[in-house]
Amino acid sequence: MTTALTAPTRCPKCCFEQPAGEEACRKCGIVFAKYRPAQLLHPPSMPGQTAPQWASFAKEWLVDADTAKDSFSFIGRTAVFLLLVSWGSRFILTPLETNYTGESFLHLINLPFHEAGHLFFMPFGRFMTVLGGSLGQVLIPVVCLATFLFKTRDPFGASVALWWTAENFMDLAPYIDDARSLELMLLGGVTGKETDGHDWEQILSTLGWLQYDHRLAHLSYNVGIALMLLSFLWGVFLLIRHYRRLSG
Repeated sequence: MTTALTAPTRCPKCCFEQPAGEEACRKCGIVFAKYRPAQLLHPPSMPGQTAPQWASFAKEWLVDADTAKDSFSFIGRTAVFLLLVSWGSRFILTPLETNYTGESFLHLINLPFHEAGHLFFMPFGRFMTVLGGSLGQVLIPVVCLATFLFKTRDPFGASVALWWTAENFMDLAPYIDDARSLELMLLGGVTGKETDGHDWEQILSTLGWLQYDHRLAHLSYNVGIALMLLSFLWGVFLLIRHYRRLSG
């Protein structure tokens, strides 16, 4: 004889208390069967025992949304993860002054999004048009990350997009670092000295920050390193959970 699963007395989304047995929250309207199944099985018994709302939200979207159980996807994910760790480690361990990121295959993938960014931000004035190239190549992986999280509910895919976001911060660093020296080879096969400068020379000159080009470059590179390490931790955590579901 089976016993029907009753809804919690406290809504897992808005924490509104209501009689047991309700299928949907009387306040916010969510359907309990479709919202946080883990909390339906283990509802908090007392208000003081509930986790902070932001923590529950983060756990739900960053971790619990991943429910893959098949071995084929686990093998594929593991292969992708090992590739990203191997490749990313080279980015992390190589100084930005070598322009290793700018000479990598991914730079060619980032470049169209950089150029598209100039066009997208053109209606917002000259400064935003110039800055838009760098914004564009960073925003595209961020959009991918948000799509994986909130549209397809794929946290592992989001961790890969986070890795790509990190790589773009590192890809921009040599460009920023070259703002004063203008020795970096540009898309047209010439250096900034041979033309009228380049994006970051114009951006920093406009802001009066040209003397900070090296510091800002290292800041961008270090942000990329931090995000990349975070993507490694996120990815391996999801893989461990996936493996446990296989053996469970």
